[in-house]
Amino acid sequence: MQLKQNISLKNLNTFGIAAKAEQFVAVRSVDELWEVLATNPYPVQILGGGSNILLTGDVPGLLIKNEIGGIRIEAEDENSAIVFAGGGVNWHSLVLWAIEHDLGGIENLSLIPGCAGAAPIQNIGAYGVELKDVFYRLEAVELATGAIKVFNHKDCRFGYRDSVFKNELKGKYCITGISLRLSKKHQLNTSYGDIQRTLAAANIEPPTIRDVSNAVIHIRQSKLPDPAEIGNAGSFFKNPEIGMAQFQELQNRYPDIVHYELPDGMVKIPAGWLIEQSGWKGQRFGDAGCHAKQALVLVNYGGASGAELLELAHKIQASVKEKYGITLSPEVNIW
Repeated sequence: MQLKQNISLKNLNTFGIAAKAEQFVAVRSVDELWEVLATNPYPVQILGGGSNILLTGDVPGLLIKNEIGGIRIEAEDENSAIVFAGGGVNWHSLVLWAIEHDLGGIENLSLIPGCAGAAPIQNIGAYGVELKDVFYRLEAVELATGAIKVFNHKDCRFGYRDSVFKNELKGKYCITGISLRLSKKHQLNTSYGDIQRTLAAANIEPPTIRDVSNAVIHIRQSKLPDPAEIGNAGSFFKNPEIGMAQFQELQNRYPDIVHYELPDGMVKIPAGWLIEQSGWKGQRFGDAGCHAKQALVLVNYGGASGAELLELAHKIQASVKEKYGITLSPEVNIW
């Protein structure tokens, strides 16, 4: 463990933004985290995989990179297992570990970038599955006091790409480990059409959890740009949910509007469709742009600043609001 000054973060955020951290340290255990917090006089922020942030400038104070590792089974019975993963564990590595141990529930979340500790903050989700569906509990250290707190499912107040850690507890804890309840008796979720089509094209019947994972990986790689090739943070905006009355009014004006009716009576509209229909897909402004194949993804072609990407995001929001009366909310955390 070594405290460093003025460290470049360009290779530590998937947008590839050339920002710096005033103070930087990587911790690999709770003891190391406690040691840093006990001697640190600076304001603290926590960095995970850097895959869901937009840096709009240098980071003042101390940036702690969570590299706490380890995956283990905490408890199990004939139906399920409680799996613990350190907060710094790469999320996709955890998915692959679960598949190797024939434990199901997170195969639809394959290839989501980032680390395990960030997954509850965002309540990550994809292809009909969200983290909250398998979440058991998490352990976190309060940055102000060093105290360890255990959060159960209710404590986290999960919502759509949301949790208590994005609201009143934002920036107050470092999540050091998460526990998930994974199934030994698999109930596969292949309800999304892309998964069904991918499995059918490969003549896979019946599919295993590994088959579903491979299908999701294939779909994501075909639709989303690789951050190693072009800077991005995946989906930049959440898919908005609107009331039925507002949707029906929009449908009268735009009969082809893509939508998904939800059990609670709300209607989800794909943000990518709204952005594309507003004319932004493939648009480029210097090195900041809207991806040519997926309008939901903002990209850094090499030299864009975080401020330039944020300006583009604001323009997209204003355009969609003007045309559809819908406010897009960022999925990405703005620093």
